Amino acid sequence: MTAQGTAAAAALSAGGWDWFFVVATAAVLLGYEVGLSVVERLRPQRWARSAHAVLRQEWIDSVSRNAGTEILAVQTLRNSLMSATMTASTAALALMGTVTLAAPSLHAAFEVGTPRATALTPRLVLELMMLTLLLASLVSSVMAVRYYNHVSFIVGMPVGSPDRERWQPAGRAYVRKAGLLYSGGLRQLVLVAPLVGAVLYPGAGLLAAVVLVAVLLSLDRYGLDHLAAEEVRTRA
Repeated sequence: MTAQGTAAAAALSAGGWDWFFVVATAAVLLGYEVGLSVVERLRPQRWARSAHAVLRQEWIDSVSRNAGTEILAVQTLRNSLMSATMTASTAALALMGTVTLAAPSLHAAFEVGTPRATALTPRLVLELMMLTLLLASLVSSVMAVRYYNHVSFIVGMPVGSPDRERWQPAGRAYVRKAGLLYSGGLRQLVLVAPLVGAVLYPGAGLLAAVVLVAVLLSLDRYGLDHLAAEEVRTRA
């Protein structure tokens, strides 16, 4: 075998491993998110995201029953709105930076006349995944800001007024959507980290994905079951 043939075989082998690490990294992240969505539907009280959605709905019900809480409720929503705004700003900046760094490879890949066999590379796939996650994070965070803004108008109405009661169902739905969108936007930012590691070294992306999923699993397990157990022990 010639030196050129040996070099080509080595490059092909390395490219195959790169594809394996990229696909495995994506599979770990996507598999966890899909699995979490399934178990949240089965046991929503045991998982933080679905449990906290119930918490926000009970919060707006509570402040709607107690007169004089309008200012406090608006201030609470303002804090949530600012958090979502910061997430949206971070996602926008990261998206612009990623587009700038990925522009040369994207241009080369989709340039007219580029062979299709060489257009799609592991690095290009990672860059497209990063752009997708950052765009999804930006959209989710912006929509969370929108819903938090709507809820602030509702909870600012006097408690017990006909207008407040008429808009109460919308407020419960909006505050739930806002929280889930904010959580999704923040999570999508976090999921970018393993992809960044994979861009630097494909194997590092898979390792980072496994570590991240382990951390997320420990955090996502906290839910209303824990609160219910605490309440039972307190009453006993």
